[in-house]
Amino acid sequence: MSVFRRSSTLATALAAMAFTLMGNMSANAADWQRVIVGKTEIIEIDKARILRGFGGTTGWSRIMLGREVNDPGGVYNAIHAQNLYDCDGRRFTTLRRAYFNGDSMIREESVSRQRVNRVQIGSIDERLLNEVCHSRAIGETAGIGETGSRAVPESQDPDRPSAMHADMRMLDESASVRAVPVSDATLRPVTPAPPAPVAAATVAPTPSGEKPRHIVLPVIDKAAADKEAASAGLKPTAPAPATAAKPGAKPEVRPTAKATSDAAAPKVETAEERRVRELRYATSGPRKPARKKPAVEPVATSPAAHVEVHWAYEGEGAPANWGRLRSDYATCATGQRQSPIDIRDGIKVSLESIRFEYRPTQFRIVDNGHTLQVTVGEGLAMHVMGKRWELTQLHFHRPAEDRVNGKLYDMVVHLVHRNDEGQLAVIAVLLEKGGEHPLVQTLWNNMPLERNMDVSPAEPIDLMQLLPENRSYWTYMGSLTTPPCTEGVLWMVMKQPLQVSSEQVSIFSRLYRHNARPVQPLNGRLIKESR
Repeated sequence: MSVFRRSSTLATALAAMAFTLMGNMSANAADWQRVIVGKTEIIEIDKARILRGFGGTTGWSRIMLGREVNDPGGVYNAIHAQNLYDCDGRRFTTLRRAYFNGDSMIREESVSRQRVNRVQIGSIDERLLNEVCHSRAIGETAGIGETGSRAVPESQDPDRPSAMHADMRMLDESASVRAVPVSDATLRPVTPAPPAPVAAATVAPTPSGEKPRHIVLPVIDKAAADKEAASAGLKPTAPAPATAAKPGAKPEVRPTAKATSDAAAPKVETAEERRVRELRYATSGPRKPARKKPAVEPVATSPAAHVEVHWAYEGEGAPANWGRLRSDYATCATGQRQSPIDIRDGIKVSLESIRFEYRPTQFRIVDNGHTLQVTVGEGLAMHVMGKRWELTQLHFHRPAEDRVNGKLYDMVVHLVHRNDEGQLAVIAVLLEKGGEHPLVQTLWNNMPLERNMDVSPAEPIDLMQLLPENRSYWTYMGSLTTPPCTEGVLWMVMKQPLQVSSEQVSIFSRLYRHNARPVQPLNGRLIKESR
């Protein structure tokens, strides 16, 4: 288990404290900077609220929707999110969300099901992670990077090794000693040390209370050093210089040669061996242990080949990733007639009336991990387009998946039908907050206590109660809104919404706060509506 996972609990607590201290900062105190600008939406990060800790880096981002969304707490047009980033592991966890209308917060909430999400290459999450992880955090001075080390000027080698690596090309030209950076710090002049044939590393003096920035090593007499190495039965670490360096002259920078791996060291190190080891550290840095090659080289595969990610509405299985989870889900990413859509610019025509053959029936309700699904007895059907479509099941989404001219409804119930040819047709009934709905309450009364547990009550239900009095509708060709996103589905969205109470919406939210797929491109499809 990684450090990021082991410390997630404490890091979350620290992030909560940070939210208490900084979450209510005014708009004037924030430093929002744009990361992505879309057609209607803008994504920004707050450079003033980036906080680093041993458990990760916390930062706030927001998406400005460019439209107003109805919510139980009011109307919001922006969503703020506090994320905990693992910069090295390229992962993040959403800790908190807040909903705003301008500068006024409508409501805020902690994320109850926190998940560690891997950042996909080229995604919006990657852009945000890069901005947060490479930005200056609270309390850091100019030039201090994520690890607390100073930023490297572009004039220096961008691929320079870290401290004590074999290639010691960084040298302060004003000094006659080698300066080995302990961190990614900008080199500063170091007082020259008197030459010595071989000596242990010394630490450059620093002001009281300040951590040392360099390990200062005296100039090595290469000829003497190689002679001592040869006497110990070791190969010279580098060619000896032809002439000794003149006083006051700038040291010549030469690439050092890597020494071969040592033989197995004895249990007790002698003074001579210690002397040679110190010489090696002074000239070429420590040797990295040789990596043992496995008997069979592993075949490079994607992470999904090791752990199958199940589709979901957030995290690694979120809708944006559905098409990559399995080969038979590819249509979710490549399809041209996907659902849901934003219903607008429909052609008003005289659509035929849908004839329903619904009657009271027994039912079975199950929480399948994605929604509450209800199956009914046989014989319930509808007639439209010259075909008979039998009802197979119905289920709920929050919020409604299809939008109407950009309007988002509180919930929707989908009644899924199939004809003798295997074709699918879905009746979508929009639900909005108002009075209590009796049939919905009957379903909620029989809600299962656990997932994948079937409940089959004795009392029947009459599905005619789920149909509005006005049966006018919009219709278009689309797809399933869940994997495998099969296309060729006939959609009929009822124009008149039904009412459900705020309490009934809240009860469903206890199970599924958000189980709706985002709207998909229309791609020139025809939408017809009853006039």
